[in-house]
Amino acid sequence: MKNSWKAVVATAAVAAVALTGCSDPSAGGGSDAPASWPAQDTKLDGTTLTIWAAQNSNKTPESVIKGFEKLTGAKVDVVTIPDPYEQGIQTKVATGDKPDLAFWQPTASQLTALNAKTNLQSLDGAPWVENYDANFGDLTGLLDNTRYAALVSSPAVEGVYYNKEVLAKAGVTETPKSFEELVELGRGLKSQGVTPFYEMGDPGWSTQWWVQVQLADAAADGLWDRVNANEEKFTDPTIQGAVDTYQGLIEEGLFNENIKTSTFEDQGDALLAGDAAMVVQVNSFFNQLQAKADTAELNDKIGFFPISPKGNVGTFIPDQSNALVAFKTGDEKREAAARQFLSYWLGDGYQDFIDTQSTPSLLKGATTPDTVPQALLDVHASIKDSVGSMQAQAVANPDFWINLTNMIQGTMTATEVTQATQEQFEELAKAQGVSGF
Repeated sequence: MKNSWKAVVATAAVAAVALTGCSDPSAGGGSDAPASWPAQDTKLDGTTLTIWAAQNSNKTPESVIKGFEKLTGAKVDVVTIPDPYEQGIQTKVATGDKPDLAFWQPTASQLTALNAKTNLQSLDGAPWVENYDANFGDLTGLLDNTRYAALVSSPAVEGVYYNKEVLAKAGVTETPKSFEELVELGRGLKSQGVTPFYEMGDPGWSTQWWVQVQLADAAADGLWDRVNANEEKFTDPTIQGAVDTYQGLIEEGLFNENIKTSTFEDQGDALLAGDAAMVVQVNSFFNQLQAKADTAELNDKIGFFPISPKGNVGTFIPDQSNALVAFKTGDEKREAAARQFLSYWLGDGYQDFIDTQSTPSLLKGATTPDTVPQALLDVHASIKDSVGSMQAQAVANPDFWINLTNMIQGTMTATEVTQATQEQFEELAKAQGVSGF
């Protein structure tokens, strides 16, 4: 299994060539000049928009769609693209199949993967951009200084979710102030018969968070710039050391015994039930907890803190559930309607959206609902001091987590993980024409 990524690289390279090959303006190429932005209430009777969404985001726009359809007379259909979502989208777009809008990870590398200049509408000049609070307008969604993605919810942050009752019972009164303290806490909990950390190994997409939080300080010091310039590699001491540490913690027995077979659902159930003390995860994990418990229970049981080698710095990783892109379809009326939909979402429809989703506000003038649990507020607050993840800062996103999962399953060593990841990174960078590869 250690060379299985080569098929993925071949697919990605073919998709990249296919995506860059659409230069015919009728196929959606052309200028990135800012388009006009229709008023939110412009009538759209007879217009149907299609949104592509993943299984974990297909319910997200429900309140927005309901309000938009009532206001404009348009019809909006959501089509669920099966996992793996990103690969499915890229394959469809490479063959010329495009929706009007799609949920998409708003990072430079993922916008590049869609060949944004050719396939996506520029969102420059959008009326809602100036309404973003804090640094949200500049945090993500940009490629080569052009805005291609609309951030609609708080970007995910890699950090530690913990069960307050478990830690209190163990006599823990303060959360760790560094990764080293986190590990020492885990060892102390294990000595008391508590499972310190719970990891999902089937599928193991969260495995990479354990490595990336260890890279936060290096990321702040330009790690991913050096990787992008081919001046530092996954096989070099910084990233290799983080993988080695992760493997060592697993071998030490600081994780759940069923790590190879445990699922995302198992992870949430275990933390809520107090069967484990801590989980390193992102916001979608907490969304799962919100489906299992009300705000009062979550406030009583679940806390959050960011973690990094030398402190409490979070690692932000906006995912596809946080943002949308609008495609160039060649139908000017539908393209304008898609822009209007985004204006409504981040305009008159926004307060109802965050109320329905129980999520913090990104916009000035919108009020974060009092139903948002404290842990999610703490995640949101950590963004302003966070650093970018591999997904946010690297020019290409190799299947790091697949390789780490293979390590957990025993089919790859820690050295093979970084070697395979580096080789795939180089192939993807070459396919994108990145200088230095």
